[in-house]
Amino acid sequence: MLLDEIYEKIIFDGAKHESIGSFNKDIYNLTITVNGLSKSHSMTGWRIGYLGAPTDVANAISNLQDHSTSNPNSIAQKAAVAALSAPGDFTFSLCQEFQKRRDYLAGRLKAISRISFTLPQGAFYMFCGISQTGLNSMDFARRLLEEEYVSVIPGGSFGMDDHIRISFATSIDELKKGLDRIEKWVEKL
Repeated sequence: MLLDEIYEKIIFDGAKHESIGSFNKDIYNLTITVNGLSKSHSMTGWRIGYLGAPTDVANAISNLQDHSTSNPNSIAQKAAVAALSAPGDFTFSLCQEFQKRRDYLAGRLKAISRISFTLPQGAFYMFCGISQTGLNSMDFARRLLEEEYVSVIPGGSFGMDDHIRISFATSIDELKKGLDRIEKWVEKL
């Protein structure tokens, strides 16, 4: 079983992360966990990740990886050590800020007719329904970018062409600007 736990520390509303690999020894022995620092420590682009797996699986992955990708540079490695040595409240504070942004985004989206959403319990994206706009996700994203200079991700990439994904990994001020433009644009459709 392969687990991607990159968002394990970015969870909201008092929820607690529990890895399936911790349920019992049998599951633990069947689990390969991949993780990294790009989300939990805002180190996107540094390309620092890690893997937890049974020794034989980890060795096989290492043998394959050694010949297909390069290793992280020394600066990124030192930055990772610093990130992992940071006080525990660093990720807690980051998570609180993301929750504040999520809540702001949700409040604003509620006021925009023809856009629906499910409140995310973690990460820093909101998946929004756009079926009431009459546009598919690619047309919605393309036109919003061309006409209002706001970028969203088409949901077709996630198998849901009547949805878009909005990131709230930016400041409240930037969210406000983008949402003002989205609201104005959707009203004109």
